[in-house]
Amino acid sequence: MAKKQQLGITVKKSEDMAEWYNQIIIKAQLADYSDIKGCMVIRPNGYAIWENITSEFNKAIKKHGVRNAYFPLFIPESFFKKEAEHAEGFSPEVAWVENKEEDQERLAIRPTSETIMYNSYSKWIRSWRDLPLRINQWCNIVRWEVSDVKLFLRSREFLWQEGHCVYATEEECKKETLLFLNEYKKFIEGYLAIPLIDGYKTKKEKFAGAVFTTTIETMMPDGKALQCGTSHHLGDGFAKAFGIEYIDKDEKKKHPFQTSWGISTRLIGATVMLHSDDKGLVLPPKIAPVKAIIIPILFDDTKDAVLDYAKKISQMLDIEHEINLRDDMSAGFKFADAELKGIPLRIEVGPRDLEKQTVVVVRRDTLEKQEIEISDLLDRTHGLLNDMQNDLFEKAKNNIKSSIVETDNYDDFKKHIIDRKMVLVDFCGEPDCEDQIKADTVGATSRVIPFDTKTEGICIKCNKNAKHKVYFAKNY
Repeated sequence: MAKKQQLGITVKKSEDMAEWYNQIIIKAQLADYSDIKGCMVIRPNGYAIWENITSEFNKAIKKHGVRNAYFPLFIPESFFKKEAEHAEGFSPEVAWVENKEEDQERLAIRPTSETIMYNSYSKWIRSWRDLPLRINQWCNIVRWEVSDVKLFLRSREFLWQEGHCVYATEEECKKETLLFLNEYKKFIEGYLAIPLIDGYKTKKEKFAGAVFTTTIETMMPDGKALQCGTSHHLGDGFAKAFGIEYIDKDEKKKHPFQTSWGISTRLIGATVMLHSDDKGLVLPPKIAPVKAIIIPILFDDTKDAVLDYAKKISQMLDIEHEINLRDDMSAGFKFADAELKGIPLRIEVGPRDLEKQTVVVVRRDTLEKQEIEISDLLDRTHGLLNDMQNDLFEKAKNNIKSSIVETDNYDDFKKHIIDRKMVLVDFCGEPDCEDQIKADTVGATSRVIPFDTKTEGICIKCNKNAKHKVYFAKNY
């Protein structure tokens, strides 16, 4: 019993979410802190989730003709400074290394890869026949301003993908900016069971150097917003800065238009925080590396027969699963360990199950037990996994819906922010006004201008004509 208490979660999600979250990540062996300031270690359990994310999202983008590549980690300072707004926007985040080669400029460690990739694009693109060019890379990124680590949510170095596409026309560029945002939304809602609000970023919050930025946002149980992915319409500014041009069908030189879009290991943190409970990790089945674990319940006189039966059950399953054959753990400890690590289904096999040719299956999210005949096991496990996936999404959607309010009164707006709500208001869109709102609320920022809303009202802060309906919240 003492061992179980030591390994289990010792705080409640509702009472100390920060400590609860850290314990989930550490004790479920997803990640650990590094001795290098601002950095984290992704352990195999966590990296397996990232592998599933990369595998599934690769399927989504490759159907649109996106190909994976890899570009250098280091960016010459002159490259980084070619696009002025981009350079200014990222300057606080850049880590620099001194180039020891004589008479060579210093190098930035990539905080994002537009500049190093677009230098290559300027060599590769010559004709309209070279377009569209759709390239993605999975890589690591360094944002040096981060010093305090929030595992998976915030660290100096993290993993992500960044897509960088080039088009002959602005119309096609805008269309695919929205296309890849929609692919994010389908993937994150469908696999991670995270409900999202999609829309545009405000002028102040858009990507440095972009014409406009689109985003997908969600709310965490502690009342903070989390950006889950972005897709940027970069216009032709980067093409002009990096000398990317092509000969069009009319034999005239033209600058193309570009997009960039990205998601990161932050999605793992969002999934953990949104779905997990006081017993440990809860993972949506579609993204879980292990869908089920078979746990034999062993007694001396039936041990061999039950182990053989458990192995028979293992051979029947057509989903990713494990079988816990360790004999130095009690069944209860094995149950608790499976719950802590978030395995969606637990399949219990004991002497009575052997006699009746049944198993007991437990869903991780509800902990409800069902006795299932082995002849029905395949269909029932698939059904339970689908039900769990759908139920997690619906539960999260209802919880997030309860966190959203709308108001046209500034005092009420500030109270809602204190109450950790995401608040929909009319807004003028001006950066100075947004700065004042942030100051008045001690940190609330604009999160998203939703696609499906319009306004004819006045700004919640300055009373000028509003340009948008905008969600504000405090954020990670």
